[in-house]
Amino acid sequence: MSQLLEIKNLTVTVPGSGGTVHAVRDVSLTLRPGEVLALVGESGCGKSMLCKSIMGLLPKSARIQQGSITVDGRDITLCSQREMRRLRGTLMSIIFQDPMTVLDPTMTIGAQIEEAVAHVDKSLSKKQRHARVLELMEMVGIENPEERSRLYPYNFSGGMRQRSVMAIALAGNPRILLADEPTTALDVTIQAQIIDLLRDIQQRLGTATILVSHDLGVVARAADRVAIMYAGKIVEIGTAEEVYYDPRHPYTWGLMQSLPALSKGKESLHTIPGMPPTLVAPPKGDAFACRNEYALAIDYEQEPPMFQITDTHYAATWLLDPRAPKIPCPMGGGLHG
Repeated sequence: MSQLLEIKNLTVTVPGSGGTVHAVRDVSLTLRPGEVLALVGESGCGKSMLCKSIMGLLPKSARIQQGSITVDGRDITLCSQREMRRLRGTLMSIIFQDPMTVLDPTMTIGAQIEEAVAHVDKSLSKKQRHARVLELMEMVGIENPEERSRLYPYNFSGGMRQRSVMAIALAGNPRILLADEPTTALDVTIQAQIIDLLRDIQQRLGTATILVSHDLGVVARAADRVAIMYAGKIVEIGTAEEVYYDPRHPYTWGLMQSLPALSKGKESLHTIPGMPPTLVAPPKGDAFACRNEYALAIDYEQEPPMFQITDTHYAATWLLDPRAPKIPCPMGGGLHG
């Protein structure tokens, strides 16, 4: 199947007062039509910056140092801002993590969704736009849309506000939907509802989705493939089944062990020691080495390549080198290395 989105060797830097931040470092990944790809990692690892790169919404000071972002056969890194404005909403759209920073408190929910509808199709009459607003509100699970379209964001709960933002993002039937931690500020029950809604929309509309999260547990119910990101790089990628049941990178092991479901009977949740490295001066070798209890001497000297495990599963760890010692997987399932 052809790739709808293909990112090759993307590197994004952001100059600052303390030095240049290497926010995204040599990232390559693909997204097929109708697929849900989960992008998982700790805060500050570059997930949101990667999404902003795809949308062409990088800060003015940020620079794409190398690489390409090809969407539907077109390298959008070469597009002007005017061209990108035409593509946003129809070819690709984004759901940001905090709806209160997206929604205008002085406008009704219906008016804000209608504004998005008018942007993507200026030929619609006011009556047609209103009908489309109600259709979108029903699609994202907002009941009594006629009545609630006249309410303001402060009248809605957090989950309802996020549904409203989803309606705005879906106004132009985008082929690619980026969901940047859409459940961060929500309680557990509402998180599950939003994830299920995203999956339902993807299945109904065939929209390819990149679901960004810092929690492997949140994306488990929705993802077809999972990419693990650390210190600006993809360190493991594979199908959801491969990453959840046969993780190969020590960082993925740490994330998996921290899930409450895997800590039953224990006094406390597993934690990964230390802190992520600063991306102003990324460390030599493997960026995870200083937090990795299984680190080898080479981890402090050379950055590991992506080792292929299966046709769809890859991980960047020297433990997969044939010369590396055999390490028992902390979650069971045999030896790794």
